[in-house]
Amino acid sequence: MEANPYPSLPAGVPPFNAPRSDFIRHALSSGWADFRTAPGFGLLTGCASVLAGWGLIGLTLWAGHTFWLILAVFGFPLVAPFCALGTYEVSRRIGMDQPAGIGSILGQLRAERGRQLPWLSMLMVVALLFWFFLGHMIFALFLGLKPMVNVTTSLNVFLSPDGLMMIALGTVVGGFFAFIFFAMCVLGLPLLLAREVDYMTAILASWGHVQAHMVPMLSWAVVIVVLLCLAMLPGLLGLVIVLPWLGHASWHVYAQMAAGAR
Repeated sequence: MEANPYPSLPAGVPPFNAPRSDFIRHALSSGWADFRTAPGFGLLTGCASVLAGWGLIGLTLWAGHTFWLILAVFGFPLVAPFCALGTYEVSRRIGMDQPAGIGSILGQLRAERGRQLPWLSMLMVVALLFWFFLGHMIFALFLGLKPMVNVTTSLNVFLSPDGLMMIALGTVVGGFFAFIFFAMCVLGLPLLLAREVDYMTAILASWGHVQAHMVPMLSWAVVIVVLLCLAMLPGLLGLVIVLPWLGHASWHVYAQMAAGAR
């Protein structure tokens, strides 16, 4: 049998505890403490996300396809866990009293290419592209023949009966995708980072725990979406702080539920 290239990591899925009544408050406070302890990587991640967002806005405005910007804005909460992946490792190292500098975290993320995270990342990218495809199809179905220059100058089109139907259907489809992404990643991503387990096992373990504790886990999902949406309002600048904060907090959600997490 081939030797385990990561012998220091425990193998298999740990037993998961039920969410405590105060798990969200505890996760947010612990995540904020981690961010203050080692802010370097989190600020790097937040600034990179803001710059990427500005680039996307500029590209869609230049191309004249501002509807794609709406899809990107609603799609960002779906992939936010990947943007904050390094902050999981920062929090894990803080909990183990290990160095959590930018260089060491980047080195660890590079090492992950030989493990299971790239497979889950590829799966989520494909799902995100499918969301863009469906979003464009929904737009074409309801508003494809409507006169529209761009979103900012044609808001009245969205208030028409067809526009409102498009928004309603898009919200339902987007909510479904958001739930799928969340259920797969909320425990799946930190599990892949912390333990030796294949990505399908991690996905199923995360999915099963979300289904078993739907109300508290969805409460955490609502907190994530609300904070990310508020962070994007001031020209995306709030992501500099909120994105790494939520990343650290997400690790602590996992740490509270995974027995023996480290």
